[in-house]
Amino acid sequence: MNQGRLELKMSRWFRNTLLASAAVFALGTVSIAQTTTTTTTTTQKQVVTNPDGSYTVIEYPVDKDITVNLLPSSGITGVKGMAHVHRSANGTKVMFDLNGAPADWSNVYAYAIDPSGNPTLLGPVTFANGTGKAEFTTPMNQFMLVLSPEQSLSAWNDTSTYYLRSDIPQGYAIVPRRITSSGGTKAVAGTDSVGSTYDVPMLGVPKFNGKTTEVRIKFSGELSGLDGKAYLKPEGGKTSIKMRFGDLRKVPANKRFVLWATSPDGTYSKIGQIVHTGSRDESEIRGETALSDFGLLLTLEDIDVDRPTSRTFSVFTVNP
Repeated sequence: MNQGRLELKMSRWFRNTLLASAAVFALGTVSIAQTTTTTTTTTQKQVVTNPDGSYTVIEYPVDKDITVNLLPSSGITGVKGMAHVHRSANGTKVMFDLNGAPADWSNVYAYAIDPSGNPTLLGPVTFANGTGKAEFTTPMNQFMLVLSPEQSLSAWNDTSTYYLRSDIPQGYAIVPRRITSSGGTKAVAGTDSVGSTYDVPMLGVPKFNGKTTEVRIKFSGELSGLDGKAYLKPEGGKTSIKMRFGDLRKVPANKRFVLWATSPDGTYSKIGQIVHTGSRDESEIRGETALSDFGLLLTLEDIDVDRPTSRTFSVFTVNP
């Protein structure tokens, strides 16, 4: 009898020992599996930039505030700056904030450089006691920022004179650089790619005296009869431009209306564009320029361009 009870106790002890060992083994397996999962799912995102750092064009996302550090060129010391960029459906706002600038800096000119290396003048940044602040709006969504002492920067390359340029924000990759068919990036002045001469009169902007002035355009050629008008307001060293279109049903679908400002020397800068999708009857272009006087030219393009190319064009004139 006692021997039977002893065998029963030993059997129960053996069974419990096996169950405990199995539980420990299972817990160890789960622990190992969790450790392995953590190790294999942890990744590090890498951003590839231009090796020489001279080209930092990125595409700015819609409805996000992006802070961009401004890097000084060789020989520039002590200056610290950044730009706050916010893109919306109505354009991209750029706000500069700099300090520690040399005492001889008065006006420095801000540019947005597109993927082809073409500069668009945003306007002057005025400095006082080493501090400079300015705010601009541009229709562009892919660009790098440059601050230069040159008021007429015609192209961006490795010999361009500049004080500071934008860095690449963390998590963004550069937009591949576009090379123009001619191999250069200088803006077209005087004629288009098909040989037509653009005769664009200056609007006499200084005489507007800070008031909002309406200028009109009459279309020619295949768009004869279509009307448009723009409102110009010079203020704070720059002129804001708002152009409105009506009766877009007369325009072929998927065509681009591109508005250009031309300086007295015949150099063009892109103010903005709309793409007619065929579903809207009205639209508008908004932008600004720091030119003291300029003419306005509108072209009708088949694709996105960084210079005027079309034969169908019209110029703006001041209302009598």
